[in-house]
Amino acid sequence: MKLLAIAAAAFAVAAPSKTVQLALVHAVSGCHVWQVGPRTAGATATIRLKRGDRIQLRVNCPMQFRIELLRGPNLAFGDARFDPGTLRSIVFAKKGVYVLRATNLQSSEQVGLQTLGADNTPTLTVRVS
Repeated sequence: MKLLAIAAAAFAVAAPSKTVQLALVHAVSGCHVWQVGPRTAGATATIRLKRGDRIQLRVNCPMQFRIELLRGPNLAFGDARFDPGTLRSIVFAKKGVYVLRATNLQSSEQVGLQTLGADNTPTLTVRVS
């Protein structure tokens, strides 16, 4: 029986990693917010992932953004500048709490958008177990 358990562990297949669809979208109030899948989450959002899971981040707002890691293990997402319409995958390889901030590089007025109130600075917290 013990030999069977060792053999099963040797041939165990890891569960496939999960991919969460995340977007920065334009909103009339505050200009831009996070959208997680089909749900609008607001200027701040929290996502729970497991080690090895990924986020596919799309910029659906007509502005350019700089994404920066404020806290957590290092992430490899390449150039910090995200252009409108771009899609990038970010893999969360280590356990921990990651905090990312998206800062718009253009104002609403510069890209011809009308908004109510000041532009948001979206913050994303990713908890990886």
